Amino acid sequence: MKKNYVSNSSESVRMFKSDLLEIFSKVYFFVPLVIYVPVIFYLIYKAFFEAGMGALLFIGLFAAGIFVWTFVEYVMHRFVFHYVPKAKWAYRLHFIFHGVHHDYPNDLKRLVLPPSASIPLALGFFLLFNAILPATYVFAFYPGFIGGYLVYDMTHYAIHHFNFKSGMWKKIKQHHMLHHYQDPSRGYGVSSDFWDNIFRSHFTNK
Repeated sequence: MKKNYVSNSSESVRMFKSDLLEIFSKVYFFVPLVIYVPVIFYLIYKAFFEAGMGALLFIGLFAAGIFVWTFVEYVMHRFVFHYVPKAKWAYRLHFIFHGVHHDYPNDLKRLVLPPSASIPLALGFFLLFNAILPATYVFAFYPGFIGGYLVYDMTHYAIHHFNFKSGMWKKIKQHHMLHHYQDPSRGYGVSSDFWDNIFRSHFTNK
């Protein structure tokens, strides 16, 4: 990841010679909501009206899905997005997935995952959870997981483009800004610093 250059422009830098690939690398912040909110409501419908799931079981599984998402968010950011390979082709891939965000942190169209990346990941996680959870439990667990992902995406956009004067949101923004501008080897949690505190990757001088 480049460490000596940071642009504060909200414009998107071109990454691909191909116009088609360039289009698929960008996305407006509201697109994940358009794609995944209907999925959430559809699975909630299946949980209650097809699987006959009780409210307490649903709430427990939904909350578990959110919790698991926070862990996945941390692990992916720390060990996948911030893994810097040595091979030239792999480094290029790293830059496409995350390095560009550190060089252009305010890029309006590269702050949430584009569908070209999020849909395969979402499908893969659904198939995984459907395989390991008891029958029908995925109808409650997965909406929580995807809901957590949407909170992450919307939070990430907001902390780069909105000013928060006080409270929880100011703390979240400060945590992420330290990750960008002070030490990218700390502060991997975006929607919260919970796992940073657990795994001692938090900032001690906040």
